[in-house]
Amino acid sequence: MAKYIFVTGGVTSSLGKGIIAASLAKLLQARGLSVTIQKFDPYINVDPGTLNPYEHGECYVTEDGAETDLDLGHYERFLNIYSSQANNVTTGRIYQTVINKERAGDFLGKTVQVVPHITDEIKRRMLLLGEDGKFDVVLTEIGGTVGDIESLPFIEAVRQLQWELPEEDVMVVHLTLIPYLKAAKELKTKPTQHSVKMLSETGVHPDILVCRTEEPLNNDIKRKIALFCNVKQEAVIEAMDASTIYEVPLLMLREKLDLICLRKMKITNYGEPNLDKWKGFLDKLKYPKSKVTIGLIGKYIELQDAYKSILESFVHAGAVNEVKVQVVNVHSEFITDENVSEKLQGLDGLLVAPGFGNRGIEGKIIAVKYARVHGMPFFGICLGMQMAVIEFGRNVMGLTDAHSTEMDKRTTAPVINMMEEQKKIKMMGGTMRLGAYPCEIESGSLAHQVYGATEITERHRHRYEFNNDYLEQYQAAGMLASGKNPETGLVEIIELPNHPFFIGVQYHPELKSTVESPAPLFVGFIDAAKKYNDKKSNQKPSSKQDALI
Repeated sequence: MAKYIFVTGGVTSSLGKGIIAASLAKLLQARGLSVTIQKFDPYINVDPGTLNPYEHGECYVTEDGAETDLDLGHYERFLNIYSSQANNVTTGRIYQTVINKERAGDFLGKTVQVVPHITDEIKRRMLLLGEDGKFDVVLTEIGGTVGDIESLPFIEAVRQLQWELPEEDVMVVHLTLIPYLKAAKELKTKPTQHSVKMLSETGVHPDILVCRTEEPLNNDIKRKIALFCNVKQEAVIEAMDASTIYEVPLLMLREKLDLICLRKMKITNYGEPNLDKWKGFLDKLKYPKSKVTIGLIGKYIELQDAYKSILESFVHAGAVNEVKVQVVNVHSEFITDENVSEKLQGLDGLLVAPGFGNRGIEGKIIAVKYARVHGMPFFGICLGMQMAVIEFGRNVMGLTDAHSTEMDKRTTAPVINMMEEQKKIKMMGGTMRLGAYPCEIESGSLAHQVYGATEITERHRHRYEFNNDYLEQYQAAGMLASGKNPETGLVEIIELPNHPFFIGVQYHPELKSTVESPAPLFVGFIDAAKKYNDKKSNQKPSSKQDALI
């Protein structure tokens, strides 16, 4: 039977429950255990698919087409395994299931209540991944913070499982904050004490406290926390701020978080942690040989989590190329023909990000033109690829009205159009083209060179596509459709063969990039940016005297 670890949080949100859960899972996996992680979110939305990125960051899409919380991206990046629909559950999905059962008469006329009906459904979902014997340990991150009204049913479900299952099969890791008050020059434990007290009042007692802190915790502070929170001193784990999230597993290894869990759960069949690949990645990440500057052209740049998978993909690709990737956020809404050179001329590459809606579209098109004309490495993802098609149509092919029907339903040149199967769909949630689909790549193309294969699968999240009525015109003008879906003919990849690196993809390669398997397109893009930077450096005068000559 699988063991279950629940990760809760207190004091404040954004402490890093997802990173702690992923780090613990990575350590257990490195010791030879089969591990998975799931996220339970307390909001009433059925999934994050309809949420504005400003509300909840990016919407992460799994291989099987589930729109999920961005923490599942961390899980996949750390563990290098796929998650699924079952790995993300929301309050909305729980209530939807229970209400559907009630409508079908499954409760035989009983009054449907939070306890036991909602909590029973939560427990069923919590145990689901561990039932088939595939995993030794199932980690469950409970979203929100202890004390939130929305989280109460989930915490109650954990309490019931602590009571129902054998003691060694369930444990709770509670993440809290130990703030450092500069005025007093002291670390303060009261927020942690109150958080644990609040959790204990629900009937759930934590086995381990992971304490986020900016300053080291000495033994006196650890002893005080252990005494007042009723845990062993060794179970008070210091979680110092790290320079990168990928250092956290090594910090938790040093604190013996994994060993404490293994002992508590009475797991004995484990070995020494094999983290050689992870450490090799960290060495390259921390000691790069050069630097490139990439412009991220988007319209949600105020919130870093809106492009989380893209930013992490740059980290992975940078390590492979042994370069530091400095990302410069450029808001597409403020790019104009007059200022585009000023905003973009110092960059080594340009990524035009995905998104929805009309805001900032013209700025993206102007940025694409700058990269095309100046031979700057260009990479467009989803909407970014569509903007490249529109820009090429307008400025190379003379289709001055070229546009997407998403932004202009009356355009006379709808080079980007809604997918046929999407036209009758009225409901917004979970109805896009989602999940992994195959793509056949043309031999000898840039995409073929980057992937080293002619058949791939990548994840999608879109309603609009390249309009194949214009395909022959585009090919004749010099834009190559180098990747297509073998069943529908959907154009998946476009590129310009006469450009150093110009490629756009309808899918989202960032969603499959991990520490151990970086996304090939990001690796190729950063390599091209590196060459572009080297070329610029070689063209610069080496001294003031050379400049005068």
